[in-house]
Amino acid sequence: MKKTLIFAGALALLFVGFTQLKAQKNDIVKPSEIRVKKTIYFNPEVYPDIEEIKEPTNQAFFSAVSDKINDYKNNTMIRADVPVEFDNVDEQTIEEYCKNNDADFAIVPKVKYFKVGLGKYVFSNQVVISMKLYDAKGKLVTKTDYDTYKKNMRMLGSAENSIKIGTSGAMKNLLKNLRKKRRSEEAAF
Repeated sequence: MKKTLIFAGALALLFVGFTQLKAQKNDIVKPSEIRVKKTIYFNPEVYPDIEEIKEPTNQAFFSAVSDKINDYKNNTMIRADVPVEFDNVDEQTIEEYCKNNDADFAIVPKVKYFKVGLGKYVFSNQVVISMKLYDAKGKLVTKTDYDTYKKNMRMLGSAENSIKIGTSGAMKNLLKNLRKKRRSEEAAF
């Protein structure tokens, strides 16, 4: 009698365990259900506006962005070879690009080189990378900038490497700003 009670109890525990396991299994998100976030990146506005430095700046910027995007598995990057003026962003244009490319966000960047010396431009390796993040409806979500001289006290090295460091830092700052914004919105409710 005692053995049958122990067996019945163990069988009941086993049955309850299997039903809970099945319920947990149904709560697991399948890889096909995970929504991949797409972000469209426009060509950065380069200051000063000198044609010879635009292409190397674009290459360094997008190299840094693609390296950083690889850290986040559910995010993808779409590159738009269209210059968008950083200070005068048209919400309609951003919305159209997001709609046509099925993107969730859009980033409008700017790369500002420091001028060293008088007269003609002699560039230093120090840059300021500025980014504005827009949602798919064209509304500004957050903006940030990253100064490679102030943040890293970077005096030596190539401008290309400074752009990569600045881009990575600006992207980290954007994520921090988004987290702060999300926390403040959750606290408001």
